[in-house]
Amino acid sequence: MSAEQQWDYSFDVVVVGSGNGGQTAALCSYEMGSRDVLVVEKSHLYGGTSSISGGGVWIPCNRYARAQGAQDTIDDARTYLRQLITEEEVPNYQLDAFLENGPKMVDFLHERTQVRYVSLAHYPDYYTNLDGSREGHRSMEPEPFNADQLGDEWRRLRRTHPMMHLGGLIGITQVEAALLVGQQPGWWKTAAKLVLDYVLDIPWRLKDKFHRRLATGCAGVARLRASLQDRDIPLWLNTAMTRVIDEDGKVLGIEVNRGGQVLRIQARKAVILAAGGFEHNQQMREQYLPQPTDHRWSAGTLDNTGDAIREGIRLGAKMHRMNEAWWCNTISVPGEEIPRLSIMEKSYPGSIVVNPAGERFSNESQNYMAFQQETFQKHSEDNPCNPAWQVFDANFRARYFVGPLYNSKFRPDWALPKRYEEEGFFAKADTIPELARKIGVDPAGLQKTVDNMNEYARTGVDLDCQRGDAAYDRYYGDPRFSPNPCLGPVDTAPYYAMKVDPGDFGTQGGMVINADAQVVRDDGSVIEGLYAIGNCSAPTLPCYPGPGSTLGPAMTFAYQAAKAITGYRD
Repeated sequence: MSAEQQWDYSFDVVVVGSGNGGQTAALCSYEMGSRDVLVVEKSHLYGGTSSISGGGVWIPCNRYARAQGAQDTIDDARTYLRQLITEEEVPNYQLDAFLENGPKMVDFLHERTQVRYVSLAHYPDYYTNLDGSREGHRSMEPEPFNADQLGDEWRRLRRTHPMMHLGGLIGITQVEAALLVGQQPGWWKTAAKLVLDYVLDIPWRLKDKFHRRLATGCAGVARLRASLQDRDIPLWLNTAMTRVIDEDGKVLGIEVNRGGQVLRIQARKAVILAAGGFEHNQQMREQYLPQPTDHRWSAGTLDNTGDAIREGIRLGAKMHRMNEAWWCNTISVPGEEIPRLSIMEKSYPGSIVVNPAGERFSNESQNYMAFQQETFQKHSEDNPCNPAWQVFDANFRARYFVGPLYNSKFRPDWALPKRYEEEGFFAKADTIPELARKIGVDPAGLQKTVDNMNEYARTGVDLDCQRGDAAYDRYYGDPRFSPNPCLGPVDTAPYYAMKVDPGDFGTQGGMVINADAQVVRDDGSVIEGLYAIGNCSAPTLPCYPGPGSTLGPAMTFAYQAAKAITGYRD
């Protein structure tokens, strides 16, 4: 009996994964004519790492930027990217497909679905010193969305990371986060309004402890999910893909485990893999990624264990950049399941990040991807950069939100859990040498580094790491500090240290695709019926040129896949 005759279910298109890429693929396939679509999700919650994330989507020349009067061109974006990405890393066909079709994808979703974004006018590209860069309007964040519009599906939505919630309950946008975490002018009014809206929404308070308003990653996912609901597109939770079914070199469907039951699902037109990377597969991390590596440092969803990538390898797909991830320092808080991303905290003036020698090894205010890449470049047995510590003083502690510590006004020292110190996550001391001894860092080295930073704060010039030279550095700077908004002294006792890990928010390597998101073999031929998008495919923007550099390509190639499957012409 052939494989084609053994199906439990049959659909035109089967999508594996329910993040931004997967849901965009399902919506576009439906709207372009393939109305029989299924989305399967391994977890009991939908949204994946897209939902945990800040939700940013990097698409140059998108409609929301144009509506704000932004001046940009595809040629400028290409010029900018080609200074960062070689053609060997990303071929022209892939980069051009992204740049030319990203704006079309945004238009398509805006015109046909509930998907809506807001242009981030002041969030710059990460390398603003390069030709073609822009200091805003290339990244979008989801427009907030009310949870009740999802009906009961709200309960099954994966929430954005707790770090993007005020008080752990009120979702905040990226713009609000920059204002609140840095306690910039007007932050009290923003916080008060959010809290008041939360308290006065009594009908919703009786239903759920979280705010009705969704923001950032889960708002983007919720808008996509609501659009799936509008079309009655099924999304099966607790359904793990165990195998891609193929015959004579052609993909025919998938095998899944749904609630303990093994099912075979036919895909009459295509299977689209959108199941994320392998960040929580320790064996694969040790096989492919640079050391040190630990899946517990990853802020990606715990379900991402490389299922789609392993099947791609088995089917003979060409693989690329398996030794890379979307790097970002993370904060592994005792008692919290998923680490927090350390993006804003280490950027503000008045703190430093040091290695066991007590020395800085990178510019703390540069973009998180570049910071982590430099960490790996400089890490060695003779000069370890792990464990690393963010060191700051009483003024910094009072002024800024720092991970789970918040600040000393909201969460004074006496209110911090004792386990923070007992488990080696946090330390406090009256002198720099005493702090160094508590965290196992060289006292003389740390004292010298602090003295240097205090001098740099006075002159405004960081002779060690050039902190504050770039526009991105200054985005999370504090204009109240002069002459350099990224440099502040560390000179007021008590002194604090918080451990930061060389983490990530997903792995980067995966299956090589063509301009239509079809998976290709080493010889350049396509695996018929198989498409891959997002973090299970080889990256389009491996350098991470701006905020939202994973979701932008994932959604764009979801659009490309749908066009190829249906024959739709835009």
